Amino acid sequence: MESEKELDYIFVLKAIDEIPFNVGKKLLSDFLAGNTRNEVISRHRLDRLGNFGSMAYTEDEISQVIDSLLMNGLVRFGSVNGNRFMKVLELTERGRSEISNPVLFRKKLAFNFKARKTAVTEQDREFFSALGGFLAGLNDEQKKAVAGSGRHIMCIAGAGSGKTTVLTRRIEFLIKYRSVSPESILAITFTRKARQEMAGRLSKADSIGGVRVETFNSFCEKLLMQNNDIAYDRQVRVMRFSDKVRLFRRALIELDFSIDKAVEVYFTFAQRKGKTIDQLAGILMNDCFFIRDYFKFRNSGMDDFPSKVESKLKLAAMMVQKVCSFLDEFMKREGLRDYADQLIDAIKLLREHRELVPAFEHVLIDEYQDVNNQQVELVDLLNPKNLFCVGDPRQSIFGWRGSDIRHILGFEEKYPDCEVITLTKNYRSTQHIVSLVNESIRNMRLPDLESAASGEKDVRLLNFESEDAEFEFAIQRILSCQVDRKEIFVLARTNRQLIELSELMRLRGISHIVRSDELRNPVAAGEGDVTLATIHAIKGMEADMVFVMGCTSSNFPCRGSEHPIVDAVAVEEYDKEEEERRLFYVAMSRARKTIYLCYSGKSPTSFINEKMKGMLNGPGVNEETRESLRPASYSLSRTSSAETLLRLKSWRRELSTRGNVAAFMILHDSTLMDIVDKMPANEQDLEGIRGLGPVKIMKYGKDILRIVNFGGSSC
Repeated sequence: MESEKELDYIFVLKAIDEIPFNVGKKLLSDFLAGNTRNEVISRHRLDRLGNFGSMAYTEDEISQVIDSLLMNGLVRFGSVNGNRFMKVLELTERGRSEISNPVLFRKKLAFNFKARKTAVTEQDREFFSALGGFLAGLNDEQKKAVAGSGRHIMCIAGAGSGKTTVLTRRIEFLIKYRSVSPESILAITFTRKARQEMAGRLSKADSIGGVRVETFNSFCEKLLMQNNDIAYDRQVRVMRFSDKVRLFRRALIELDFSIDKAVEVYFTFAQRKGKTIDQLAGILMNDCFFIRDYFKFRNSGMDDFPSKVESKLKLAAMMVQKVCSFLDEFMKREGLRDYADQLIDAIKLLREHRELVPAFEHVLIDEYQDVNNQQVELVDLLNPKNLFCVGDPRQSIFGWRGSDIRHILGFEEKYPDCEVITLTKNYRSTQHIVSLVNESIRNMRLPDLESAASGEKDVRLLNFESEDAEFEFAIQRILSCQVDRKEIFVLARTNRQLIELSELMRLRGISHIVRSDELRNPVAAGEGDVTLATIHAIKGMEADMVFVMGCTSSNFPCRGSEHPIVDAVAVEEYDKEEEERRLFYVAMSRARKTIYLCYSGKSPTSFINEKMKGMLNGPGVNEETRESLRPASYSLSRTSSAETLLRLKSWRRELSTRGNVAAFMILHDSTLMDIVDKMPANEQDLEGIRGLGPVKIMKYGKDILRIVNFGGSSC
C-alpha cells in the first residue's frame, strides 16, 4: 500500500490546478507549506483553498518535488501575457491525467539514483586485486567505474573526484583487459582543451594508439568532410571567426544599420555601461548567431518570434530576426556552416544513410550534464553496444545555451539496465570547503562529497560598504599574500565586473589574464598571472585561492542580462534560478585551500543559507579581522593611480545620487580611466582627456583636478 508521503507529488499537481491564476515556483511552495505571510496568498484568500498547507515540508523539500515533476514532464514552465521573463508553472496533459489516475511514477523519478552511494562488494574487491597494480592509486568507487562490466554505465563524478582519470583509465582497461580494439572505441568531450588533455594522457599509456578522441564538433566535421558530396550539393566548410565578422557586418550594411545604431537598438543604457563599442558589437554578433542556431535546432522559422517578446524588446527582436535571416541565406549561398549546422547536418546524413554510421563497440562521453537534445540524438544514431558516460548534475550550468539537465537525470529511465556509480571522494578541496559546497546544493539530494585533502579552515564571508571596496580588498589581499599568483582566481558573475577589476589591477601593476564566456580563445595563465574570470569560463579549472565577488541577490541569481533577446527566447527552456544556484556551487568548488565570498549591501545572496553562514562564521566576518587581512603599508607610487580611480568613482557616485541620473551619464568609465592614465595637472590638460568636452570641463573640471592632485573627493 502506497504511503501518504509517496503520493505527496499529487498535492503539487492539485495545487497548480486549484489556484485560479498562474503561479511561480515560490508562490506555489508557500501555498503548499501554508505560509500565510505571503502577501499574494492573503490578498487573494488562497488559504481557503483545499490544498493550502497540504505539505508539511521545508521550502527546499517542496522545491525538490516540484523539480522532479518538471524533470519528468508532469509540469512545465509557461509565460504570462506574452512576458517570457515571467515564468509560471502549468500542468501538462500527463500531469492532469496523473491527478485523476495516479500511477505512482516514483520509480521513474529522475532523482532516484542520486540518493544512493555506490556499494562496493567483497567480490568487487577480489576482482580489483586480480588486476594487480593496474588500479593502484584509485579509490574503490573509481576502480568500480574503471572496471565495470555493465553495458550502460553512468558515472556521477562530483567536483574534484577524478573524472578524467576514470575516463582515460577506463579506456586502458577495455583495451588491456577486455581485448577491445582501439579502433572500436570513441571518446567524446566538449572542448578542444579537454580533448587534448585526454588524448595526451592516452598517448602516454602503452598500446593505446588508435582510439578516437573527439569533440562533438570535430566528430561531425570529419564525418561531413568525408561525405561532402552526399551531404551537400556543393563544397561546404566550417566558417571561421573572420567569416562571422564579415557576414555580420555585411548584414548590418544590407539592413542600413551602422554598428552604433545596432548597439543602441539592442542594448539598454545599463547594458552598455563599461563596455566598448567593439565589445558590444561582439556580444550582438554572437547573440545573432545563437538565435539563428536556436531556431535551427528546433526546426522552426524565426518570422514570428518578435511578436512574442515584450514590447520594449520588439525593435531589438525585429532587427535580430532580419540579421539572422540574412546570415542564414548568405551562409547557404557561400557554402558555410557553423557548429549547429554541423550537428544537424551530421544527424540528417546518418539518418538518411545508415550505411555511413560508423561502428563503435564502446562510446565514452565526458561532461554528460552538458549534452543537448541533438547530441543525444547523434549518440542514439551511433547506437553503440556499450555506453559509458561521466558527468555531474551539480555542474549543469549551460541551460541557456541549450544543454538539458534532464538527460543526465533521466539516464536510468532511458537505460533501465544501467549501472550508476557515484564518485564522492574530493581530492581538490579542504574539508571546510567541501562541507560548504555540499550544503550549497543540498536541494539536489546527491550524496555528499568527502574531502581527501587536509588543511586549515580558510572560508570567509566578507561584507563591504561598496563594490569598489570589494575590489580593493581583493587587490590588497593579492598584493600581501604569499600564494603563487597563478594559483589565484578572482571570479565575477558578469563581464562588467571583470572589466572594472581588470582596469584596477592594470593600474596597480598586477599581472593578470581575463577569461570571459565572451572571449573566443581565452589564453592560459602564465607565470605570475592572476586569473580573472566569469564563472562559466572557469568551469573545469581550480586554484589554491578563490575570490567570488558580488555575492548578492542581484548577481546570484543574476537579475540583469547582457543578452536580452537570447534570454527572451530561451528563458522557458530551463529553470534559471536552479541553474544559478549550481553556478554558485561551481564557483566555490574551484577552490583548493582558501575561498573569500565578498558582497556589499545589507545581506548576501539567499544561496548562502543560514547553515552556510554558520560554516563561514569566525575568522573573516568582522571589521577587525578584515582589517588584519590588509597589508600594514604599501607603496604610494604603485597605488596612487588605483586610489585616484576609486576617489573619482566615489565622487561620480555622489553626483549620480544627487542628480538621480546614471553614473556613466556624468562621466563614462573610459573617461575616468583616461584621467587616471594622464593625471591632468591643469585645465589645459583636461582638454586632452577622452570624453571631456568644454561643457563637462566647465561643470566638473575643478572637482577632477582637486581629486587628481590633492586627493579631495567632496562635491
